[in-house]
Amino acid sequence: MAIALADIKKLRDMTSAGMMDCKKALTEADGDFKRAVEILREKGKSTLAKRGDNETTQGAVLSRIDGGKAVLVCLGCETDFVAATPDFKALAASIADAAIAAFPADIEALKAVKAADGYTLDENITNQAGKTGEKHILAYYGSLEAPFVSEYVHFNGKLGAIVAFSKVVPADIARGIAMQVASMNPVAVDEASVPAEVLESEKTVAIQKTKDELVQKAVDAALKKVGINPAHVDSEDHIESNTAKGWLTAEQAQQARQIIKTVGEEKAASLPAQMVENIAKGRVAKFLKENTLMEQEYQLSDDKATVKAALAAADKEAKVLAFKRFSLGD
Repeated sequence: MAIALADIKKLRDMTSAGMMDCKKALTEADGDFKRAVEILREKGKSTLAKRGDNETTQGAVLSRIDGGKAVLVCLGCETDFVAATPDFKALAASIADAAIAAFPADIEALKAVKAADGYTLDENITNQAGKTGEKHILAYYGSLEAPFVSEYVHFNGKLGAIVAFSKVVPADIARGIAMQVASMNPVAVDEASVPAEVLESEKTVAIQKTKDELVQKAVDAALKKVGINPAHVDSEDHIESNTAKGWLTAEQAQQARQIIKTVGEEKAASLPAQMVENIAKGRVAKFLKENTLMEQEYQLSDDKATVKAALAAADKEAKVLAFKRFSLGD
């Protein structure tokens, strides 16, 4: 049957699908609008199924604030070309608007929120996938509620953060701390809020790194004592390569292997436990200073003050309660 241009435009207004897709859907549905809409949505599901393993490294990160509530969302896609289209931007904005209005508990609840057109956000994302022919995904949703909240989204729209405060603070410090979270990616607000598994992992890494360095120091000293450059024998591949080049004799290569084995084993077995523990503690302390928000150097400070000091200078009673961050680059 012939499909009128007015009907094609009507279906396009209903679904935002392309004109040719709308015409094909109406033709297949014999002019039945309800069926045509379903055909377009099935096309979107098919696109998502076919491209399920594709990476969605492009998209849009958006934030919204309403009183003491803040949300951060990300609609992901495969290419920056699609991410730059008006339809994609409009869909991302509608998701952010719906998120702050409904303030759902989690990402699955957000997907189920109905948009103004009567369809769920998840259905609209599927429809957009069918329209563009590439995978779309609601990549992130985070929310905070507190006496005061702030937000920051980087100008490229791929990185953002929201921050919760215990009380109202000056706008410049509120935005500055949100920028700090976005750019410096702290693991927690302070040491007390670092997840136990993260802290335990860092301690384990610090102890092992300390042991490895002490052992390597002893091995290097033994190698230098017999006239062998440690850099020439720091791996079996290097030993073989440097022997072939004539930088090591076969005897030196064998001697190096023996020193690495025996000195390494002897040193590892005799490492002072307290020394290892003290050095490891220092490494963990350095990690906490560099990776907890309050102890980081405030990026907008001229005197290298910590975030904690910068916030206290603005309001001694104010505290950062929590933050959420997302980056498409991650």
